[in-house]
Order: sequence, then structure tokens, then C-alpha cells
Amino acid sequence: MLGQAYLQRDSGGGYDPGTMRLAKYLILLVSLFVRAYGQNPGLREVEAVYPDSHALYVDLHQNPELSSHETQTAAKLAGRLRSLSYEVTERVGGTGIVAILKNGPGPTVMLRTELDALPVEEKTGVSYASKVRVKEDAGRDVPVAHACGHDLHMAAIVGTAAIMAHSKNTWRGTLMLIGQPAEETISGARAMLDDGLLKRFPRPDVAVALHVGNTIPAGQVGIVPGIYNTNADSLRITIYGKGGHGSAPHTAIDPIVIAARTILALQTIASRETKPGDMAVVTVGYIQAGTKNNIIPDQAELGLTVRTNKAEVRKQVLAAIARITKAEAEAAGAPRPPLLDHYEGTDFVYNDPALAQRLRGTLESALGKSNVVMEQPITASEDFSYYVEQGIPGFYFSLGGADPEKLAQAKASGTMLPSNHSPLFAPDVDPALHTGILAEVAVLRELLNGN
Repeated sequence: MLGQAYLQRDSGGGYDPGTMRLAKYLILLVSLFVRAYGQNPGLREVEAVYPDSHALYVDLHQNPELSSHETQTAAKLAGRLRSLSYEVTERVGGTGIVAILKNGPGPTVMLRTELDALPVEEKTGVSYASKVRVKEDAGRDVPVAHACGHDLHMAAIVGTAAIMAHSKNTWRGTLMLIGQPAEETISGARAMLDDGLLKRFPRPDVAVALHVGNTIPAGQVGIVPGIYNTNADSLRITIYGKGGHGSAPHTAIDPIVIAARTILALQTIASRETKPGDMAVVTVGYIQAGTKNNIIPDQAELGLTVRTNKAEVRKQVLAAIARITKAEAEAAGAPRPPLLDHYEGTDFVYNDPALAQRLRGTLESALGKSNVVMEQPITASEDFSYYVEQGIPGFYFSLGGADPEKLAQAKASGTMLPSNHSPLFAPDVDPALHTGILAEVAVLRELLNGN
């Protein structure tokens, strides 16, 4: 019946080959799911909580909030977790929440999700797409969207929380759920730690988190032992010039021209200053200058993100940025040196290799061996590293979010699906959310077994 529902006749009276292939794929998928459902009690648990988790996902997706402003988002998670008998503390490190469920003696395991969204205009075309616009901290009117998948992470953790609360006979110890604000500004983890996260609450023996993306198919997870991602540094550079009339540039010192030269020169750091094979990324994400086409402004601002995975390379790249920026301004006769503001930073996330190997087996048992893949480190960054730096062994893994057919087509054509932070980023929610909950429950039960 399922296959027949998807079959369509072509204009010649036969069945369209494309829809026939899709029908066969769906029939196979359903048969595999039914077979696995009967063999895996975890799938039945996920199905029981899935409707509420999916409804929460849609709600969060439609109502995103920017970093450090996640008041309604945090309240929604806090309310659901309280209803499950978790002891919930709100406003930790700003809008962060901590939910504790104690279940006898045993280890303390922390599972973290992020709360915040991005200043991105959603263009996915889904029926529940975000239409939210707000005034950001600088006063600009911006669109807001969950273009990084944090809404799916939150929906998964609530589903996981429900299963763990309803199956306390399967684990022992203390489960600590974290709803962290401001991950996108790599400041939320530090804020929660500064607010006494490890002093006011039980200190975790292990910290766990996941992140959805479009590099692997929905239904799979990815593991990277050791270094998972990169150091991140955010820089704001103000270049000073001398304003004047656009028709008389000789009477001015143009900061836009200085900025342009600086941007090009910065690209030589990775290509000509760092050792081949050492990872270094220097991206200028924005340039802001001027108000009118015939006015030379008196300053320009650049926003940079820098990614590295070695301490010595990080130091070298940041020093090179400062040197080049100052030299370009001096060469142009700028009235004063540029101002460099290093306002954000975080180290790379490190996965404890022994822990990663242990949980690889756990995930293979829960999802099937073919659905657990070993990946290479990525160039994105995030502040989960702050928890690991406190001496807590960490396990941060990838959750597949790509539609399998679209991913296969993209690979065949040599293209890529929209990445996180793209206005077109839209994970394949149904398989991904099921898999996320199933994976989190399996990992928590393995870690909360009293050892």
C-alpha cells in the first residue's frame, strides 16, 4: 500500500521510473524499521516520546531567540523537564538551565544542548519556517533562525530526558542536563562556569554533547577520537583614516582602501606564513564603512574569525594579523594605528580517545554498526571545550542530518548540501531526531551503569 501511494503514471500510461525507485526505497526503509523496531526496545521508547519532541522542535524552530536572549526557549525546556521530576535551576550564566535527576549512587554524567539561534533569514521553504525579526544588541533589525540545528538538539534532549526519567531501572547515578545559552558567540559555557556550574551542582564525571550536520546521512552518527574541531578567535579591527569628499580623495586618507589591502594581505598568512599542512583559516566575515557613495569615511571596521588546531600556529596567526593590519595602516599614512579587539575565543574540543572507543561500541549496538562512522576533524569551533578544560572527560559526536538521497546526488555531482549557518540549512528531521534520541539514551545508559 505504501509503495502504491507513491507510484505515479507517466504520460504514456506506465509508471514513472523515478517515483518507482522512491517507492522501493520507502518500502525498504519501512520494512527495515519494522524489523528493527521489533528487535530493539529502544525504538519503542523513542516512538513513545517522539510526538512531543517533534512538536517542541517545530515550536522552537518557529520561535528562535538570539544568543543571551533565550528567555522563552529556556522556559520551555525548564517547564518540560520539571514535569518529568527533574530538579531545575534557571538563569545560570544568564539564561542557562541546569536539570538534575538523581537515581542512587553512581557517576554524574552531563548532557548539554545549546539554546540560541542565529541572525540569519531562513530560506528553507519548510511550512514551519521562522519569520522572526528582532532588534539585536547593536540596535539593528535582524532576522532570526535556527540555522545551526540547536532546535533539533533541544528536542532530542527533552525526548532523552523523558525516556531516562521513565526507565530509572536501567541506570544508576546522577543525570545532569544543561541548556546552555550563547554557544554561537562562544561565551555561554564560560558564563555558566563563572556562575558556579561546577560548585553549585554535582561535578560531572563525563560531559557529552552532539551536533547535527549535513555531511553524513540522517540515521547515522559520526565519531572523531582526539581533536574534534578547531580553536576559534574572533577579532574586530577598526581602521582609522581621514574623511573627505569622494571627488577629492587626495584630501583624505581612505580607510576603505586600507581595509581592502588589509583583507588581501591577511589571506597570505595561511598561504605563505604557516607551514604547509598546518591548519589555519583567516576569514573576514564583514566590512562596515561609510554612509554615502561620494563620502570618504574616517574609519572602517572588519570582523574576522580565525581557526587553528595547534597552539603555536594560533599564536603565529594572531601575531601576523596584528602585524599586517598595523603595517597596512602605516603604509597608507593613517592618522593613528588600528584598534584590534580580540573579543571572543575558545579552544578546540577534545574527545577522550578511550571514552570515544568505548561509546563507539555502544552506539554500534544501538544504531547498527554501519550507522556509526569514523570522521575527520572539522574546522568549525564551539565552546563545549570549556567543560573539557575543567578536567572533565568529554565525548562530542556528530548526528547525521542529510537526506540520504540528496546527499548521494550531491556527492555524485561534486556539490555540497547547505551547511550549518546557511539560510537553506534544513536537517532531515524525522530520521535525525529519532536517531539523536536513541543515541543519547544509549550513551547515557552506558555511562550511568555505576562504573
